[in-house]
Amino acid sequence: MSGVKRASPGAHNEKDSLQNAELSDADAQKLQEVQKDIARVELVLERRAQKELTPVYAKRRSVAKSIPRYWPIALMNHNILSFHAQHNADRQALSYLEDVWIERDPKESRCYTIELHFKTNPYFADTVLKKEYKYLPPPAAADEKPDADGIIPSMFDFSWERDVEPSSMKIQWKDPENALTKLHPRVEDEDGDDIPADAGSFFNFFEIASDPFDIANVIANEVFPEATDYFLGNMGGDEIDSDEEDSEDDDDDAEEIDLEKPRAKKQKKN
Repeated sequence: MSGVKRASPGAHNEKDSLQNAELSDADAQKLQEVQKDIARVELVLERRAQKELTPVYAKRRSVAKSIPRYWPIALMNHNILSFHAQHNADRQALSYLEDVWIERDPKESRCYTIELHFKTNPYFADTVLKKEYKYLPPPAAADEKPDADGIIPSMFDFSWERDVEPSSMKIQWKDPENALTKLHPRVEDEDGDDIPADAGSFFNFFEIASDPFDIANVIANEVFPEATDYFLGNMGGDEIDSDEEDSEDDDDDAEEIDLEKPRAKKQKKN
């Protein structure tokens, strides 16, 4: 019969049986217990992996020290870090970087200390710049006993914002009047936004406790584990906003250090 539209299959049903889940209290409890088991195994594997990787990273550390500009190039081949070292003076200072090390907290491996080791340079007297992300156990942890793997129940409710305290340090600038953090300070947003209007010098990361750009995570959990691939240019990095890319460099008169080489040719994917 013409003029009559046929209803699609299942159109007469008021509810889609695949859209609504029914769960009893008993099943919900069982699923919750399984989720805790999964979280525990994942945490154990993460801690075990960090323990196994430490001596391997130490081996890489000794090899990298003989390779010119290994760490400066590895860091600058990440888009976010490259942007935050946008001033030529920052890159000049980073060209003296000879070692990067991440020291994991033995009790909470998700917390760590970042160490940047420098050769003697004209910018600052410090040979090591450090930033610690200290684990602050919640009050409940005081009465908890670790299991055979060193895990306590409160670790399953870990919160970076609540349970971690970042440190800051005063860099010993050789010329305080020309300190890079003074020449290029971090400028807070006038509207009170959490993200600063201007990041300023990369070295603000050490002199200011807060890390609104998540630089620590980029260094510790992205570049450090894959440093060789970043050094060779085989890894990318998170994209940055086009507005940020338009930021002007105030150090046009400074000699620019080439931290973008070497870059290995990327292999074509089959």
